[in-house]
Amino acid sequence: MFRTGPRNLITDVAGLRVGNASDVRLKSGVTTIVCDEPAVAGVQILGGAPGTRETDLLEPHNSIEAIHAVVLSGGSAYGLDAASGVQAALRENGIGVEVGGFRVPIVPAAILFDLRNGGDKDWGRYPPYRDLGYEAAQAVGIDFALGTVGAGTGALSSGLKGGLGSASTVLDSGVTIGALVAVNPTGSVTIARSRHFWAAPFEIGDEFGGLGYPTPMPKDAKRILLKFRDKQVGGNTTIAVIATDALLTKAAAKRLAISAHDGFVRAIWPTHTPADGDLVFALATGKSGIELAPNDAIELYAAAGATMARAISRGVFAATPADGDLFPVWSSR
Repeated sequence: MFRTGPRNLITDVAGLRVGNASDVRLKSGVTTIVCDEPAVAGVQILGGAPGTRETDLLEPHNSIEAIHAVVLSGGSAYGLDAASGVQAALRENGIGVEVGGFRVPIVPAAILFDLRNGGDKDWGRYPPYRDLGYEAAQAVGIDFALGTVGAGTGALSSGLKGGLGSASTVLDSGVTIGALVAVNPTGSVTIARSRHFWAAPFEIGDEFGGLGYPTPMPKDAKRILLKFRDKQVGGNTTIAVIATDALLTKAAAKRLAISAHDGFVRAIWPTHTPADGDLVFALATGKSGIELAPNDAIELYAAAGATMARAISRGVFAATPADGDLFPVWSSR
């Protein structure tokens, strides 16, 4: 049986630290993962409306083998500036690939759309995301909050506030896998309008309420419940990182990202729509020193989906209310 790591956070994967920066007036923020040492990375994009930076270089056939940090940000396309702030913080610390005597931090990023959430977006000439990215990079540590924080500050799901979620799993092989996710889908993470999460079969203990599936299942469980009644596109996207301390090639890291998308399917209905920019980054720190046999690798990929589903539910479960919210939090349902 799967068991959590000591923190039940992605930082149970050795070699990773997470930092958050939030602006409550803006109802938006930034989350960054900084690697203690460059980590092998991959990416898989399955949503129809992604917003990204430095994702092409993560494909297995391209030359960069490892990266220094990953950024998840609110702000739609404006939020891509956050990676510049993280990059600046890393450069100040001498972190980056050496190219012709210069240090260049490699910082892929993805954004979610939280402009339409009731926050004050009148920021003037330049958006604040570069500064938020710098702040998040300065705040990294192994412990961090979930829910209405960082990239999850202004996140919304169908009928409920979204949030920043994380979870970890320790496998029998000794490998640890962790997920971090900013939950902002057009679909719902709960079954109909109940308190029960779609990801219930994968829950460990009562990490998101311990309610299991409803009995009987609501008659409208299959109903497609979207975020906004006018059904306008935009205002969505779930972005995530799946990480492990196993030794992986760049191609295997991409396979890990692909498998982690199974967690989206288990936790959100519907997902991967044309109105979502759903994306998963994968990181392999190699800190365990374990190179998995084929059967153990299958367990790793299965755990990727389960861990991601749990992280998604935990992000919504931990959301807290704030002035001007458009939707209630899970705990009020």
